[in-house]
Amino acid sequence: MALYSRSGRPRPQSGGFELAAWYFMRLSGVALFALALVHFSLQHFVFDPSQQTSTWIFNQRWNSLFWRGFDWLLLMMVVLHGFLGLRTVTMDYLKGGRRTLALATLYLVGAVIFVMGTIVVMSVPLPLGK
Repeated sequence: MALYSRSGRPRPQSGGFELAAWYFMRLSGVALFALALVHFSLQHFVFDPSQQTSTWIFNQRWNSLFWRGFDWLLLMMVVLHGFLGLRTVTMDYLKGGRRTLALATLYLVGAVIFVMGTIVVMSVPLPLGK
């Protein structure tokens, strides 16, 4: 007997990676909602959007390790949630060699975006003495 989610899609019963990915998609969706709400509120209600240039982000926002980590977490949750969503669609609709090629491309692009996002957020030096 298969257990079904509210969407009507069966929850994976085998365990392992598929079950972990199934749970991660649900938890990351909730986390993304909370993180995006905080991000939007800060960027549009707390700070003046007309003052938010790239210089402002580097000098003010990313001056704090906390906010740098927050922005990196938001970025990585978006990348991982989107990546697993595309992987699910690929697994549902492609078969054989096309699936293998699409998944290999998806894994490569996901890894590149993960590395590039981490480099951008973490490469800006923190000012010393603050």
